[in-house]
Amino acid sequence: AGPGRALHSGAASKWDLREKVWEHLEASGLAAFPRPVRGRIPNFKGSLQACCSLRELDVFSRAREVKVDPDKPLEGARLAALQARKTLLVPTPRLRTGLFNRIVPPPGATKEILRRCATSQGVKEYSVPVGLDGKAQVDLVVVGSVAVSEKGWRIGKGEGYADMEYAMMVSMGAVQEDTPVVTIVHDCQVLDIAEELLDDHDLTVDYILTPTRIIQTNCKRPKPQGIMWHKASPILIQMLGKIPILKTLRWRERQAGKDVTLQDEHPALANTNRAEISNKKVMATNTQPQAAPASAPVGQPHVENDPVNPKFEGSDPVTTVFVGNLPGSLRVSELKSALRELQVVPVRVSWQGAQHRAFLEYRDQGAADRAVSSLQGLSFGGSALRVELAKSQRSKG
Repeated sequence: AGPGRALHSGAASKWDLREKVWEHLEASGLAAFPRPVRGRIPNFKGSLQACCSLRELDVFSRAREVKVDPDKPLEGARLAALQARKTLLVPTPRLRTGLFNRIVPPPGATKEILRRCATSQGVKEYSVPVGLDGKAQVDLVVVGSVAVSEKGWRIGKGEGYADMEYAMMVSMGAVQEDTPVVTIVHDCQVLDIAEELLDDHDLTVDYILTPTRIIQTNCKRPKPQGIMWHKASPILIQMLGKIPILKTLRWRERQAGKDVTLQDEHPALANTNRAEISNKKVMATNTQPQAAPASAPVGQPHVENDPVNPKFEGSDPVTTVFVGNLPGSLRVSELKSALRELQVVPVRVSWQGAQHRAFLEYRDQGAADRAVSSLQGLSFGGSALRVELAKSQRSKG
């Protein structure tokens, strides 16, 4: 029997298959650092050899921009892309600060520096973030897997990030229907997987690279066509709370007239959305007569205390976010409406519409960082916002 047949997949669920793979890799001595492999996209002995096969694929030769996941077993794939002088995109860990990092090796980089660029530490050191407006055009996607079938069905580690990254790339226009997807695994991770285990949001693969084989799956099952808001799976609801850029994407799709209603959303959450809309109308009415005078000095801005937050104490330390390039027609209520939808409501808004800017004050650095990553890539009336942590002298006026 081939190595993959050492594992029988007569299992009832994806979790059974994951557990079998993780257990087998450890028990057979195939697992490699970081250990234990359980709960991860597992690294395995021979991963570098499997990654080297990438160079033999025509789809790799033709690709200019290659997106490779940050998992350890794909380090060789990241290195292959860098050595071939391709643009390498790596998703930011858990999508906390955006979608991609673009790895930019220094001019004249040595082999040693390229090797470092391919590691998780090198990705941090040599990368620049790519926002929703980064105009990425991905020609090849390389993902890790826990198990995969020769038909192209793929099982990840169960958190849904690879599927979500792909769906977000579709929504951004970064991948097309025919963009090839490659996964790199040990032979023992290639199993029979029942098609009924797959969901609509699951990503399928076109090529499987192992230390001994290159498998072309000829998979005909359609890949996810963007984010399925109407499905509103528990994972999607959970991710909306964790991934600021996902909330931004949802807001933009709503602005573009798409239906982003979460049909299965918890009734309490749905009611909150409706309550927020009526609340916004009240706020818009209340705040309109208090427009900031054009001559308002920076230190004396028009201040909006947010009614849903506890009373703001002026003595508390705050972190301030600067929002610039606001169109002249924008009203403070519209900005606050976006802040609520993106779930980054500040304790105070200092509105300086005449100067096309506003300052948002948050109770801690983490909340301010989430606001910056949520608002980046937003545009009002065709104007892309400029968003950054304010310099200390700005917040003091």
